[in-house]
Amino acid sequence: MGNLYHQIAAEIISQIEKGGYHVGDKLPGVRAASVTREVSASTIVAAYDELLDGGYIEARPRSGFYVKARAQADFLSPKMSQPSMIPRDVVGQQLVLQLLHQTQLASVVNLGPAVPDVKILPSAAVEKSVVKMARLHRLNVCSYELFPPGNLELRQQIAKRMALLGCQLDVKDIVITNGCQEALLLTLKALTSPGDVIAIESPSYYGLLQIIEHLGLQAIEIPTDPIQGISLDALQLAMDHWPIKACLVVSNFSNPLGASLSDDSKKALAALCRKNKVALVEDDIYGDLGFGHQRPSVCKSFDEKVIYCSSFSKTLAPGLRVGWVASKQLAATICQLKFMGSITCPTIVQYAMADILAGGKYERHLRGMRIQLAQSMHQLVLAIERYFPANTRITQPKGGFVLWVELPLENLISKNFDTYELTLRLLDEKIAITPGKIFTTTQKFKNCLRLSSGGIWTPQKEKALKRVGELIRQAYKE
Repeated sequence: MGNLYHQIAAEIISQIEKGGYHVGDKLPGVRAASVTREVSASTIVAAYDELLDGGYIEARPRSGFYVKARAQADFLSPKMSQPSMIPRDVVGQQLVLQLLHQTQLASVVNLGPAVPDVKILPSAAVEKSVVKMARLHRLNVCSYELFPPGNLELRQQIAKRMALLGCQLDVKDIVITNGCQEALLLTLKALTSPGDVIAIESPSYYGLLQIIEHLGLQAIEIPTDPIQGISLDALQLAMDHWPIKACLVVSNFSNPLGASLSDDSKKALAALCRKNKVALVEDDIYGDLGFGHQRPSVCKSFDEKVIYCSSFSKTLAPGLRVGWVASKQLAATICQLKFMGSITCPTIVQYAMADILAGGKYERHLRGMRIQLAQSMHQLVLAIERYFPANTRITQPKGGFVLWVELPLENLISKNFDTYELTLRLLDEKIAITPGKIFTTTQKFKNCLRLSSGGIWTPQKEKALKRVGELIRQAYKE
């Protein structure tokens, strides 16, 4: 066998790096490869073992060998956040809405918004299901779904999916909402009163900060590791000193960091909240978008009292606005709040979503979408390496489509450098990024920004990111 298997492994690596194989592609089986290359099966096995050891491929039981998402850029991870752990009022969120409005203007190249590119969404399948359900339920689609909790067929499909995650739910425990944002709003409204304190990650999704401001709550930001997620030691310390009513985390591929809690951390977090009688609210909106073949676990699988919120906005169709809350103890209260706010969700949309889930179209779509997300994230990372200053730190998420960038503080020409000002200048050039300081209740993260690949990497995005890098470099001494 000699060095032959090394040669075969090197050839496959070259094909991967040149785009002959993409992330998620399946390699030929051992027998087929041995016949094609006219070598023994043991030589192919040795070559694949070398690729496994190098992290180029992964083996899936009873399925074969697949190209693995693998970062080629060598970046340090951003440092763990160090917020001052005191409760704060959340103010000034109208600034976020103004910024978001500008990013939606025509011809803007979007490198900031955490929204999937429409080109990787199954528009035809959604349209087909809407038409099919409109014909099948002609007498119902123009009427109310009556009352929350929502369409029974849709809740049954969601309950089946959650059972696969180890969450045993009755359909009456699930309430359909207008996206995950409403799910979080109704959940916090059910759990808290104005002036209550809730614990959140730092940095934290600005949409959550808007909810906190709207409800008149106080937020206490907890130090969060860009890879491992929220610090449980710091959370315990905060619980010891403040009357925290609820803790909200994005458990998988969080926004904006892209961090994921390990199974052990999820279990420990659920236990910590239960011990301290703090409601744990889990936002798992990105959980279906992992680059690997195994879907990550959820906190709720370790404790049924965890209140679980999610939606199909990041995976299937943002415009359909289909989300849900899963909670035995809160379902009735959330139904009441939902009815008082918007009565119910659109009937035809719920029927169509149930049809998509029941027919297996959703899972088939996810398999392709995950591959595309991994590929575009990989290209985004490589582009940052090409265009951004030395010593830039970034997260390299294993799912989703956003990452966090921490620009070096050394050699800045001005100590007042702020990525918010950079964002405004870029918008004048029709390029959108998301500045770091809108993800906090304080004025931290001025040297940080969130970037999104959107799921498809294009020459336009490459050119736009190059321009971002040029303007950033101008802020540094040679």
